[in-house]
Amino acid sequence: MSEKTPDRLTTQASSSDPFEKYLNERHGSRFLRQAHEKVSQMLTRSEQIVYIAVQQPVRSLAPDSAILTNRRFIIYRPRFFGGATFEDYIWRDLEDAHLEEGVMWSIFSLKTTEGKTLALTGLPKAQARRLYAYAQEMEEQMLEERRHREMEEKRAAAGGIVVRGGTPSSEAPDSAAASLEDPVQKLRQLKEMVEMGLITPQEYEATKTKVLASM
Repeated sequence: MSEKTPDRLTTQASSSDPFEKYLNERHGSRFLRQAHEKVSQMLTRSEQIVYIAVQQPVRSLAPDSAILTNRRFIIYRPRFFGGATFEDYIWRDLEDAHLEEGVMWSIFSLKTTEGKTLALTGLPKAQARRLYAYAQEMEEQMLEERRHREMEEKRAAAGGIVVRGGTPSSEAPDSAAASLEDPVQKLRQLKEMVEMGLITPQEYEATKTKVLASM
């Protein structure tokens, strides 16, 4: 999968301080740097941090953080005496993102395809909105990927016939030979493909004419 980072979320600050773009959104500098340092040590190859949101320190002596990368959504929960817990999911597991704004703070949550909900409360509104915007883009991207995968599975279920240049054909030579030997079976498969939306009625009629002509 090609993973792209939205331009509005990755614009580099003009300041020499790489954290400046976060600090103007009411991040706590010490907690922001701590979250960045901890998560940076567990990034995979080609994985990059896109955004970091931190709970307001007034709500907790050890505020939680949400770290977005181009691959994962990570919840970092620091503990006293240097301990911490991490919870992360790849974007492919994202099913739904939700944002709830109160008078002072916001709640951002993600629901996974397995039905689990990850939530971060006490977020400044600006940070929560940035999290939500990026999650929405990734949700759309993953939905499109799932649709593509389902389409490929339907093609396979239809007997391995795929459409190339508007003409259905078979992936495997053996399947092609079998289709030529049994035109009735091939017409049945083509009909199923039309019903599932894998080919257009026009493509079906054109191919049916060729099959009938070869009988």
